Amino acid sequence: MSLQLTVPEGVAPGAHFQWRPVRPPRGRDEQSAAGRAAVAAALAESGSTDLVVPREPDGRPRFPPGFAGAIAHTDRVAVAVVVPGAEAVGVDIEDAVISPRVARFVLRDRERAALLRPAGAYSARDLFAAKEAAFKALCSLGGGGGLGGPDQFLFWWIELDQTDATLVASYRGVSVPVWVRSEPRLSLAVAIRR
Repeated sequence: MSLQLTVPEGVAPGAHFQWRPVRPPRGRDEQSAAGRAAVAAALAESGSTDLVVPREPDGRPRFPPGFAGAIAHTDRVAVAVVVPGAEAVGVDIEDAVISPRVARFVLRDRERAALLRPAGAYSARDLFAAKEAAFKALCSLGGGGGLGGPDQFLFWWIELDQTDATLVASYRGVSVPVWVRSEPRLSLAVAIRR
């Protein structure tokens, strides 16, 4: 797997992506450090002078005013996305194999029938990542969107639909477009609400 992964095609302009490797022994501390380094670089690239992202009491990152962003990692790589002026951003990176049992649990019948291969364009891992990215974006809307934080709804409650070539995630009438990039052993999903 290359460190410089490919940004999903069609992702919103103005999105700043940064990748960082997770150093051995690749535990939580190393993953967190790689995420912090990636987010500092993405904030700098986007024009922010504040490069530190503290945590909210519920664990979500708190980005500087005017700079929406998100962080994700596997045990090998961390990614951060910052979109100046966006209302909400979510990102997820997945390298896990999503079993059919997990896919049945996380995806609705309609999602599996319309979006999963061979009928659709996505793998179960792609759609799992899409729901996680959308969850992060929708949670960052918090009370403003009437959705609450991550302790008030679960990522698999999000519904995925496809309109034209765009994947759209929604929960309680609030939606966010999601872009997905699938590589042989990795799925990257980005949700951006302007």
